[in-house]
Amino acid sequence: MAAERPFKIAIVAGEESGDLLGADLIEALRRKSGRDITLVGLGGRHLKAQGLVPPFDASEIALMGVSAVLAGLPRLMRRISQTAALVGAEKPDCLITIDSPDFSLRVARKVRAAHPSIPIVHYVCPSVWAWRPGRALAMRPYVDHILCILPFEVKELERLKGPAGTYVGHRLSHDANVLKAAAMQAAPRDLADDRVKTLLLLPGSRRGEVRRLLEPFGETVSALAARGHQMRLLLPTVPHVADFVRSTVSNWPHKPEILLEPERKWQAFGEADAALIASGTVSLELALAGVPMVSTYKLDAVAKLVQKLITTWSALLPNLIADKALVTEFYDIYVRPQNLARQIEALWSDGGLRAWQKVGFDEVRRRMATDRPAGEIAADVVLAEIAKRS
Repeated sequence: MAAERPFKIAIVAGEESGDLLGADLIEALRRKSGRDITLVGLGGRHLKAQGLVPPFDASEIALMGVSAVLAGLPRLMRRISQTAALVGAEKPDCLITIDSPDFSLRVARKVRAAHPSIPIVHYVCPSVWAWRPGRALAMRPYVDHILCILPFEVKELERLKGPAGTYVGHRLSHDANVLKAAAMQAAPRDLADDRVKTLLLLPGSRRGEVRRLLEPFGETVSALAARGHQMRLLLPTVPHVADFVRSTVSNWPHKPEILLEPERKWQAFGEADAALIASGTVSLELALAGVPMVSTYKLDAVAKLVQKLITTWSALLPNLIADKALVTEFYDIYVRPQNLARQIEALWSDGGLRAWQKVGFDEVRRRMATDRPAGEIAADVVLAEIAKRS
C-alpha cells in the first residue's frame, strides 16, 4: 500500500548543531509516523547514523561569519546547485533545511523554483530580528514553515511578514547534561573571599575568534591573580582549535585545564563560579545551566564593516529572551582585562550582579519551556506540511 511506503526526506544540515537537530527530528518522525524514513541530502555524523549518505562532506558548507562566507562563495555556489539538483532528482516528500542560511535557503529557493510541489520546512529561524529583516518577507515564496528555537521568533516573523513559524523549543531545554549542570549551580556554594574560585574560560570555537580573545582572557586572569584571587581555570574547547589553544596558554603564568570531552565540559559548567566567554550560542547554554557570565567579542575586519546593519539591542540570546540586560557585553576596544577582572569579581561575590543574573536565567528557562521535546513538536509540523501536499 502507498501509505505504508517509507517517507523520503531530503535534509540539508552543515553545522554540528544542525546535524544534531536533524537527527533528533528524524527519530521523532519515525516514531510519530510509524513508517521508515529514507534520507537524502547533506549532514554530519548524527544524520549518517540515521542512514544518510551525503554526496560530499557537510563541513564544506559550515561557514560562519561574513568573512568566511565571502571567501568560500565560489565553492558554496557550486555545492548549492549540486545539492538542489540532488533533491529535485530524488523527489522527496519534504525538504528540511537546517540553519546555515547562506547555503540552505539558497538550496530551498532553487528547489522551489524547479519543483514547486515539494514542501519545504526550515529549522532554526534566521536572525531576521537582529539584522537583514527583509529576509523574512523574501523567504515566503520558497519556505512553507519555519521551526523556531527561540520563543520571540514567531512574533518577529509575523511582524516582518515572513513564513509561518512554530516555536518548537530548544533541545538544550530538555538536555540531561544541562539539567545536571543547572542542579549543581542551584546548590548552595561558598563564595568567601579566601576560597579558590573556579573560572570557566570560553574563547569560542573558531580559530579567528579564539586568536582574538585568548590574549585578553589571559591578561584578565593575571589581573585577577594580582588582585589576590586564587583560581582554578577550566577551558573547554573543540578538537580543531585545541592545539592552537594549548600553544597559546602555555605562556600564561596561570594555566587552565583544557577540556576536550563533552561530558567534562558539562561537569565544568556545574562547577564554575563564573564564566568569561566569547559571545555566541554558548551564552544560552550557560544561562540554562545557571552560570553567571561576562560576554566579550572582537569583530574581524569585514564584520566591522557590516555591524551598522545590526538592528537588535543585544547580541546575547539570554538578554533577548528575557528582554533584560542580564549579561554585560564588551566588544572590541572595550575588551579591557582590568575591567573584565572587576566584572568577574562582582560575579564571584554573593551580591547584586550575581543575583540579578541568576534570577534572570530562571526567567529564560521559564520562557523557553515546552511541554514536549523540540523534535516531537517539529515532527508534527513536518507531517502536517507533508499532509497538505498529499
